[in-house]
Amino acid sequence: MRITEVESIYLRIPDLDAERCDGTQDTLMIRIHTDEGITGYGEVDSVPLVAKAAIDAPPSHSIATGLRSLLIGENPLEIDRLWDKMYRGTIYFGRGGPVMHAMSGIDMALWDIAGKKAGRPVSEMLGGTYRSKLKAYASSLMPDTIEEAVRLAGQFASEGYKAMKFGWGPIGRDPKFDEQQIRAIRETVGEDIDVMIDGGLAWDLKGALRMAEVYEKYGVFWLEEPLHPEDLIGYQELSRRTTLRIAGGEQESGVTAFRRLIEDGGHDIVQPDLGRCGGLTEGKRIAYMAHERHKLVVPHAFKTGILVAASTHFAAAIPNGFMIEHTASTSPLARDLVSEAITFKDGYVYVPDRPGLGVTVDEAVVEKYRVK
Repeated sequence: MRITEVESIYLRIPDLDAERCDGTQDTLMIRIHTDEGITGYGEVDSVPLVAKAAIDAPPSHSIATGLRSLLIGENPLEIDRLWDKMYRGTIYFGRGGPVMHAMSGIDMALWDIAGKKAGRPVSEMLGGTYRSKLKAYASSLMPDTIEEAVRLAGQFASEGYKAMKFGWGPIGRDPKFDEQQIRAIRETVGEDIDVMIDGGLAWDLKGALRMAEVYEKYGVFWLEEPLHPEDLIGYQELSRRTTLRIAGGEQESGVTAFRRLIEDGGHDIVQPDLGRCGGLTEGKRIAYMAHERHKLVVPHAFKTGILVAASTHFAAAIPNGFMIEHTASTSPLARDLVSEAITFKDGYVYVPDRPGLGVTVDEAVVEKYRVK
């Protein structure tokens, strides 16, 4: 089998609001074609046109080459070798950032092809399915009002979620309001539903310590990215002084960065985004590095059904996976891009047993939102 084409397709809803921290408003979809007629799909979580340039750019020299040029004519089943070829072929301008993001979507599509070729789901291809279902948490931006936060929390509980996360939005502007929000959410859902808070890089260390005391009172299951991702000294101190689990990592790419989060930052839960961290190939390396250090892994997956599917397979195929992000976004890209979505029932998502990622991309939706 040979790769005949690598497409990077920019999808964007027409009323995109750049002021919202919402990655479901646009995306970069990867579609890889082969000479056997098998097509693989992946997704990149980045600034789409920046990552697209890293794919489509023609060769400059041997270690500064667009990813597409490195892959045409290659065997898509040689995934590890192709990951290394992409990394080495972009080392002059890559090693992280948009290039690694672009590699992630390509790697995802290669795993989709491999699974389809073998007639097996990606979770099996990754080495085995540890669990057939995963606890799913409803993931939403924090509303601007307490009334809307209460409404959303009640809605998620009524839909069967046993966990939910609220983040960004007004968090960090007023500590009194932040406490009112979490108190109202906890009173709405009761004590048996896990509630997580994504701080959205809102505080310095002292602010995070103050809010950690508040969130401890209301049984927050984890506090995610309260500090700047490079403030590893602050994270270490915060982790030492709070009983909350500290989570983070969606900003990072590559196993070395995640090792620093654990060893220098004291993170309890790492959250690689498979559309950013290096794909499923690097994601598995990250997961096993974390497992050796007795840390949990919950992939970040605030995108379309492609990334959600890849993340579900990934979390099911690692020993330290136990939960999956389930975006509550109403964006048509998040809701409609795949016509065979991951099954959600009674608070859990079920790992697809269909070949590859197990989802079907709706080409009508692609054409509707494709930016030519």
